[in-house]
Amino acid sequence: MDPRQVVIAPVISEKAYALMGHNKFTFRVNDRAHKTQIAQAVSEIFGVKVVAVWTANVRSKPKRRGAHIGKTRAWKKAVVELAAGDTIELFEGAASEG
Repeated sequence: MDPRQVVIAPVISEKAYALMGHNKFTFRVNDRAHKTQIAQAVSEIFGVKVVAVWTANVRSKPKRRGAHIGKTRAWKKAVVELAAGDTIELFEGAASEG
């Protein structure tokens, strides 16, 4: 699988920003990707060394809009810990803007 198909997008949330202080970065990833593929994709895309990967399946939430009932889409989240001294500039720029 292509690295750009494995890592879909960064997750921007309060918890994700708190983890950045510990050199951990959060991504939305392909549902079929496993930890080894995620580590290789992040290393290849951003040029960093990955130390550990944690994954979680985010469940869908029920939503209503008037009489219409539905659900949000379920997705997979990965938290990637980088080696000391490595960082991802994509997140650094977003953190300094806010």
